[in-house]
Amino acid sequence: MRAHGVDQVTDADFDAQVLGERGRTVLVEFTADWCGPCRQLAPVLSAIAAEEADRLKVVQVDADTNPATVTRYGVLSMPTLIVFRDGEPVRQMVGARAKRKLLLELEEHLAGAPAATA
Repeated sequence: MRAHGVDQVTDADFDAQVLGERGRTVLVEFTADWCGPCRQLAPVLSAIAAEEADRLKVVQVDADTNPATVTRYGVLSMPTLIVFRDGEPVRQMVGARAKRKLLLELEEHLAGAPAATA
């Protein structure tokens, strides 16, 4: 399920789009079309991506078509959310959650994050 306003990342461009991002925290959702909780999470991710665009980059990885990245990060369940800061994974969460709860879980990784420059 694709979240509106959230870029799709593949095995081919994961390093550039996620690990190479500096200045913003990156939230990666590992998702699949068949995943019910992923569909529930899509509007939450869309809203957070729009509201926190200066501090947070939100991307999705289709687990079915990007097995190398799934294996690299040991993703076993959908949705899995991994937070990256300066190219390093700093937090992993599994399962859908409400917007308020996800923002609370992300807050420590967003606090003090400089605004991205255009």
